[in-house]
Amino acid sequence: MAGNRVNLVNMETVDKVHGTRALLDTVSLGVNEADKIGVVGRNGDGKTTLIKVLAREEEPDAGRVTHAGGLRVGVLTQHDSLDPQATVRHEVVGDLADHEWAGVPQIRDVLTGLFGGLDLPGFPQGLDTVIGPLSGGERRRIALAKLLIAEQDLIVLDEPTNHLDVEGISWLAGHLRARRSALVCVTHDRWFLDQVATRMWDVQRGAVHEYEGGYSDYVFARAERERIAAQEESKRQNLMRKELAWLRRGAPARTSKPRFRIEAANALIEGEPPPRDSQELMRFANSRLGKTVFDLEGVTVQAGPKLLLKQLTWQLGPGDRIALVGVNGAGKTSLLRALADTAATGGEQLSPLVTEGRIKVGRTVKLAYLSQEVAELDPALRVLEAVEAVRSRIDLGKGREMTASQLCERFGFAKEKQWTPVGDLSGGERRRLQILRLLMDEPNVLFLDEPTNDLDIETLTQLEDLLDGWPGSLVVISHDRYFVERTTDRVYALLGDATLRMLPRGIDEYLERRARMETAAAASAPAAADRAGGGSDRSAKEPAKPAALSRAAHKEMQRIERQLEKAEQREAALHAEMAEHATDFERVAELDGELREVREKREELEMRWLELADTEGA
Repeated sequence: MAGNRVNLVNMETVDKVHGTRALLDTVSLGVNEADKIGVVGRNGDGKTTLIKVLAREEEPDAGRVTHAGGLRVGVLTQHDSLDPQATVRHEVVGDLADHEWAGVPQIRDVLTGLFGGLDLPGFPQGLDTVIGPLSGGERRRIALAKLLIAEQDLIVLDEPTNHLDVEGISWLAGHLRARRSALVCVTHDRWFLDQVATRMWDVQRGAVHEYEGGYSDYVFARAERERIAAQEESKRQNLMRKELAWLRRGAPARTSKPRFRIEAANALIEGEPPPRDSQELMRFANSRLGKTVFDLEGVTVQAGPKLLLKQLTWQLGPGDRIALVGVNGAGKTSLLRALADTAATGGEQLSPLVTEGRIKVGRTVKLAYLSQEVAELDPALRVLEAVEAVRSRIDLGKGREMTASQLCERFGFAKEKQWTPVGDLSGGERRRLQILRLLMDEPNVLFLDEPTNDLDIETLTQLEDLLDGWPGSLVVISHDRYFVERTTDRVYALLGDATLRMLPRGIDEYLERRARMETAAAASAPAAADRAGGGSDRSAKEPAKPAALSRAAHKEMQRIERQLEKAEQREAALHAEMAEHATDFERVAELDGELREVREKREELEMRWLELADTEGA
C-alpha cells in the first residue's frame, strides 16, 4: 500500500536559478520506495537540474533536500566518469574473477541485455577493451551497465535510452520494471515511459506538475487539465487532443493500469478526426510523385568487405510511410545512403555502395535526407535567416501556406529565439533547425535517420503533427518505438542476414524474431562444436536441406510483399474512386465488390506470409 511505503528523498521548497532564469521555483517533491517516476519537459526547462539537485549532485539555492539514512543512489548523467585508461572489465566487474561474476544472475542479465553477450561481442577485445578510444555511445552503455550491476535503493537516469537499439530499450524497460529500486528517469522515449513509469513529473517554467501513471495517462490528464485551466493555450491543447485521439484509437491497453478518467477523455476527443487522412494523402502523393519513387531490382549493398543486403527487390511507392528497424550494423543507414546517392544523379549512376542490381528513381522525386550528423551552418547566421535561406514560405497543400517564421514557431523557436545566432544553439535546437530547413525545401520524399535524437517531447509532437499532413513518401530509421508507430504505416526489418523483410505486426514481431534468432544461435553453438570435434556425418549434412528451404521461402516472401504493396495501392485507388462516384450507386456497388475481392486476396497473402515467416524463424 502506497501509504506504508518508506520515503527515500524529500525536496522542500527548492529554488535553483541559472543566470536570470529560475529553473526550479519553490519545488516540493518526494520519492518513495518502489516509485518509478518519468520526468518530461521542454529542453532547457530544468529536467537535468531537477534530478541533479534530487541526487545531491548540485546544491539548491534555497530550500532543502533530505535523503533517508544510508540511501544508496546510482546516477547516470549525460557525461560519464569512467577512467579512460581502464578496461571495461575493471570498470564493470572490478577485481572479480570470471567464475565469480559469471555466477551472478544480475551481472549476466545486464551484460547480455546491454551488449548482446557475456563476452561483449561488439567490442574489439571484449571485456578487456580499453575504454579511452571507445565512442560516446559505447562509453555510455558501459556506465549504465556499471550502475545496474550494483545494488541501489534509488536509480537516477538521464536519457538512458540514447545509443540503445530497439532490443536494448525493450530489455532495459523490463529490467527496470522488475527491479525493486526506486527510479527517477529523464527521457524523451514515450514508449519506454509507458512501460516503466508509475508516476510522471512534468517540468514547466520552474514548476513541476505531478501525474499518476505512465505517458499515456499523463497525456490524458494533462489534456484535461489544460482544457479546464488554460483556454489561452489552445494551440498546444489541439496538438494534445490529436495525440490523445491517436492513443485512444491505437494499440489497446498501452498502460496496464489506466488511471485517467475515460469519460472525460472520450468527451475531449469527440469529433477529433484520425491523425492522418490516408486516402487524401495518397491521392496528393500520387499527383506529386507519379507511379514511381524508388524501384530496386536484384540490388546488393556492400560497405567495404561487409555484405549488407543481397539481391534485394523492393519498391518504395508514392505515399508509402515505412519504418526501417534492425540490429546495429545491419545496413539501415547504408540502404538510405545508397538510395540518396542514386537519387542525387537522377538514377543515372548507382551509389558506390551498390555492387550489383538496378535502382529506378522516379523523375519527379525531390528527396530530403536527415542524417544522424547535424549539418554545419554558418554560426553567425540567425535562426530565421538560416531557414529563409532555403525558402521564405512553404506550401501545405489545399491552398494552405506557412511562412518561415510561423514554421519556426511551430518548432519551438519563439519570435525572440528566431534572432539567436546558430552558434549559440544547443544540440537539440540545431537538430530542430536541421529538420526545419529540410521541410522548408518542400521535398516529396523524406528519409529520416534517427530524427528523434536530442528532441524533447513537445517538439516531437509538433514534428508528428506536421508529418500527419505531409503528402509524400517517408522512410524512418528510429529506435523510438512511439515515433515509429505514430508516423509510419509499415515496418521493414534488417535482421543481419542480408535480407529486408516486411513485418505485418511491426516492432512486436521484430522483437519476437530477434529472440528466436538468439535462441537458435545459442542452441546451434554446441552442435557446431560437436561437428568441429568430429561429430557424425548425419549432423554435418543436416543444414543443407533447411538452408535450401529457407532460400525458397524467402524468395516467396519477397514476392508476396510485392503483391501486398500492389493490393494496398489498389485498395487506396478503389476508395478514391468510390468517393468520386458517391452518387452513382451502381458504380459504387461494382467498386465495393472489387474492394471485397482485393481485401480477401490481401488477407490470404498475409496468412501465407505469416506461415512462411514462422517456417523461416523455426
